[in-house]
Amino acid sequence: MEARLNNYLNGTGAIDDAAPVRIGRRSVASELAPRPAPMHIVLFGAGHVGHALVQLLGSLPCVVQWVDERDELFPDETPPNVQIEATDTPDAIVDAAPPGAWFLVMTHNHALDFSLAARIMRRRDFSYFGMIGSKTKRVKFERRLLERGVELERLAEMTCPIGVEGIVDKAPAAIAIAVCAQLLRVRTQRAASQIRATEQIMA
Repeated sequence: MEARLNNYLNGTGAIDDAAPVRIGRRSVASELAPRPAPMHIVLFGAGHVGHALVQLLGSLPCVVQWVDERDELFPDETPPNVQIEATDTPDAIVDAAPPGAWFLVMTHNHALDFSLAARIMRRRDFSYFGMIGSKTKRVKFERRLLERGVELERLAEMTCPIGVEGIVDKAPAAIAIAVCAQLLRVRTQRAASQIRATEQIMA
């Protein structure tokens, strides 16, 4: 790689698109550093918060499956990285999601929320599971999940209430911002942990 960069800088060679080089204040190292893969987000709920969230997710490094039973609630147009899933069997979407998926549950129905939560917790390969709701809702769901056989230590994998701490505004746009901030923070922390683990292996 060093030889290829020298040839490029000296005008005696070319470098392919897979390894871009920027000349200027940004370092070559930062440009060539591996970036986390885009998040595969499965968003359940086409209510007001879902609509606000999709608008933000449309500009983030992710692909979104937007799921709801009520087809009439979806807008006519969505960001290009958002795929609408109007289905009467949302549980099947949980099962079909790829490993490492990021699940967001914010439907209009507590019973559906719990059904989805139980289904998601059956999986052990998701990157994130967040659900809109109060601390009281979390306590009730935790008790029911334990009755369904979910191990006590795994309950920490369910984020509820959802969103970064300190934002108390309940407007849909504010909740959407808090949720996106949490997703990006978790993604950044995971990427940093992976880099540290790689460095330890190579040391």
